[in-house]
Amino acid sequence: MSYFSFGQDDLIHNTLVSYPRSEFYIYQKRSGQIFYNNETRLSGAFTSSVGNVPNGYISLFEYNVDRTDQETSIPGGTGFIKPYIVKSGDFVGIKSVIDQDWVSQYENGDVVYGHYPLTASITKRFMQAQDAHHAITASSLQNTLNYYSYLSPHYQYKSTGKWNKNQQDINLIDIPSIFYGSSIKKGTVELNFFISGSLFAQLKDVNKNGELIQVSGAANDLGADYGSGAVAGVVLYNEGFIVLTGSWDLSNVHKEPYLPGSSTNFSPKWRLFGTGIDVRADANNDIPSSSFGIKFSGSNETQVLTMFAHAPRGLLNHSNNPTYIQYSQSLDPLTGSQFYSEQSKLAIKNIVSGNFGDVPEDFQKQTYISKIKIYDDEMNCIGIAKVATPVKKVANRDLTFKLKLDI
Repeated sequence: MSYFSFGQDDLIHNTLVSYPRSEFYIYQKRSGQIFYNNETRLSGAFTSSVGNVPNGYISLFEYNVDRTDQETSIPGGTGFIKPYIVKSGDFVGIKSVIDQDWVSQYENGDVVYGHYPLTASITKRFMQAQDAHHAITASSLQNTLNYYSYLSPHYQYKSTGKWNKNQQDINLIDIPSIFYGSSIKKGTVELNFFISGSLFAQLKDVNKNGELIQVSGAANDLGADYGSGAVAGVVLYNEGFIVLTGSWDLSNVHKEPYLPGSSTNFSPKWRLFGTGIDVRADANNDIPSSSFGIKFSGSNETQVLTMFAHAPRGLLNHSNNPTYIQYSQSLDPLTGSQFYSEQSKLAIKNIVSGNFGDVPEDFQKQTYISKIKIYDDEMNCIGIAKVATPVKKVANRDLTFKLKLDI
């Protein structure tokens, strides 16, 4: 086996930026439904959901696909894959187990299990101004909001004579980073408010500065009193939050119980957007006429390592594969009481093809390269690249293989 070192110009580091598009559709009628990228739940052989996740959720690593936790209740059931750890004195435990339970409920040597699949979806928290937790949660956003005020004054936590977010009802929508990567791409956020299947109002960050401006829809056609051109909230691009504070009525006729956990009818407002996202808080709401859409693109950076592996002229033209020599030759070594010698005059099989089947071509050494192994500084194999079809290598030919690795 031959080893070669990468030269100074053989390793290139690049950053590949992609913009994955995500779309959520929310419909709340007693039991809320969230659809991610218009995907519906697929039933499997053992479960009602192949991925063991609800609609609108994604499964990290896609563990426990079409598995049931009951190993014997269903023929063929295999049980869930579960993370586990053996408790010892090093205080390393399962993240989902709080420290107090880790100390009090488990003994050294106990096997503690976690749970798969790990899931993610959008969440919502509606904070009313009079809520006891409002001041704590809203003030925790104060520094972040004020930091982004260089993009737009609408980020300001307090604006003299205009607003004080500590005294406003706030609808906070949280988008996990697994859906957008490094940050949400500016200018791609779109919120749609549907009533009876028709677009009633729409927000977009058209200025790419985080302002969510009402730009279209039936409510927008009614003029400034119903939000036309008004800013209903802001986007925290890097943190994955949408902060909605728009308090104007989007309709002077339509009313439904949008407020989480309430049966009282309210006019549709942007700060009441997304009823049905929070399954627990919105469980009692019944709003059959309204639905909601969220669209955005992420900005996902992937580090790419490009490696050029060279097969120089005059090298890599011999193989230890037994098929490399002519058939029927003895490979047995010569041995004696004082020596051991391998066969030194074995004829190499001529595999050079010609135009005439009955006329053999002149012999030349050639091999076929099918794999390239990558080693670290300590000669540990850290990767293997395979070509789709073995590449012929002859003595008078230089070859260069281009390998790419996402890191």
